[in-house]
Amino acid sequence: MLLNMKQLLEVAQKHQFAVGAFNVADSNFLRVVVEEAEKNNSPAIIAVHPTELDFTKDDFFSYVLTRIKNSHVPFVLHLDHGGNIGDIMRAIHAGFSSVMIDGSLLPLEENIKLTKQIVDISHSLGVSVEGELGTIGNTGTSVEGGVSEVIYTRPEDAKEFVDRTGVDTLAVAIGTCHGIYPKDMKPELRMDILQAIKQNVDIPLVLHGGSANPDEEIAEAVRIGIQKVNISSDYKFAFYKKCREILAATELWDPNAIYPECIDAAKEVVRYKMNLFNSIDKAEVYREEGIIAWRNDFL
Repeated sequence: MLLNMKQLLEVAQKHQFAVGAFNVADSNFLRVVVEEAEKNNSPAIIAVHPTELDFTKDDFFSYVLTRIKNSHVPFVLHLDHGGNIGDIMRAIHAGFSSVMIDGSLLPLEENIKLTKQIVDISHSLGVSVEGELGTIGNTGTSVEGGVSEVIYTRPEDAKEFVDRTGVDTLAVAIGTCHGIYPKDMKPELRMDILQAIKQNVDIPLVLHGGSANPDEEIAEAVRIGIQKVNISSDYKFAFYKKCREILAATELWDPNAIYPECIDAAKEVVRYKMNLFNSIDKAEVYREEGIIAWRNDFL
């Protein structure tokens, strides 16, 4: 079942769990996320960065949409880190139900102006919008980038931003980075900032850079009020670690011989994250809330 982000995360907020947003750049990773979500009866978000959209091409999402619309669990197809109106319109045209406009490097007033413009366009088409305030760090191991020094979200700015833009969800900066942390880099999330933001705004909050952070910090962030956690590097790393092992030990070249074990390795990570976010079996909540219909053929 395809929902937009507002529909998906308002239920998560009400029932105090988070939904994983897993970046997908080919059919293998789509299988990982969709099949594991269905197996665990968990909602999930298919996230696609503009560079991933460039790689997969727009037509790929006809298949994606067919697959998730026919599923018995709720999904969102979401553009991650859209940088301009062109990125947004391309995603909407391809059938995405949710978009993110990332104006986090702009001055506050310019970020508000850009985000409000995207909200006005997207809401008229039934598409939800995620904005970002503050900046995410960069470990140097992710195509998503980031900045060398995190700029934490100011709680008072968060309230103004939400009030003036009308965004459906807000990505906040509390100390995470994109990618896998080097051994000499220890993330420490500022839960005090998250608590203050949560007291100032009532829309669902988003945590970018969710990979490789301590489980106890992520779990605490979910308890405080994070409803969406972005995961990319963790499960891609598991996939390609297994792929390297297979290629180093064999002369295989057929994808159907190489990839099944890689898919299974990535699924283990996705399942672990879903359990951490408390989203397993939460598809039932959407049925109880009347968001998605009961499908006896799937039960």
